[in-house]
Amino acid sequence: MMNSDYNPFRFSTGVIAYPLFFVLLLWFVFWFEVRFGFDFGNYGIYPQTIKGLRGVLFSPFVHGDITHLYHNSMPLLVLTTALFYFYRPLAWKVICYGILLSGFLTWCIGRPSYHIGASGLVYVLVSFTFFKGIFAKYYRLIALSLLVVFLYGSMIWYTMPVEQGISWEGHLSGLITGLLFALIFKKEIAKPKKYIWEEDNYNEEDDVFLQHFDENGNFIEIEEAPIYLVEPQQEPLINYIFKPTPKDEN
Repeated sequence: MMNSDYNPFRFSTGVIAYPLFFVLLLWFVFWFEVRFGFDFGNYGIYPQTIKGLRGVLFSPFVHGDITHLYHNSMPLLVLTTALFYFYRPLAWKVICYGILLSGFLTWCIGRPSYHIGASGLVYVLVSFTFFKGIFAKYYRLIALSLLVVFLYGSMIWYTMPVEQGISWEGHLSGLITGLLFALIFKKEIAKPKKYIWEEDNYNEEDDVFLQHFDENGNFIEIEEAPIYLVEPQQEPLINYIFKPTPKDEN
């Protein structure tokens, strides 16, 4: 039984459509670059230069090769879908501000090289989803946080300079940005619908369903009062027959 006073997590077309559109946009940019021979690499973030600031906006849409794009596409699709389903009021804020803030932090701390790819946004989403669920202290959102750790927990190693050619500065910036957003939006916690047994005033003795089980959990039959069907009384039907008398016939 559901409590109608709570707004449930509701699936909508936007939960799938927005993440799918965003990922397809990344693939379209890469296809356009390859098909017409463009090189958008110089539109990445080049730290501590005025020209490099444009990469704060454009770098998430630029990738070095198809492997780089593929490795970012799958986490983006999964994490943005979870974001729009569980944190719909915050989804666009996290994505848009996450791109800007993580990009700017990368511009501040990055090495003098072009930093491209949507991996910074991926780290924003991983960090935000994990810490937001922990701060919410709600078991469904905590379960989502644990699932994120299970799927992408190993990504934490790439926030350090463990492999050459990877922008660990962008990863670290995304991780920090997601944590900041989880703190900033700490009070804006999703309120899933509650079942009746989750309410504070719930009393098991009043639950009709649980009355069919004993203390050991065995099903028992409860004799219910018989229901008698009473047919409604109908008024008697009176038929009048007119029969003329000989006098009336004359």
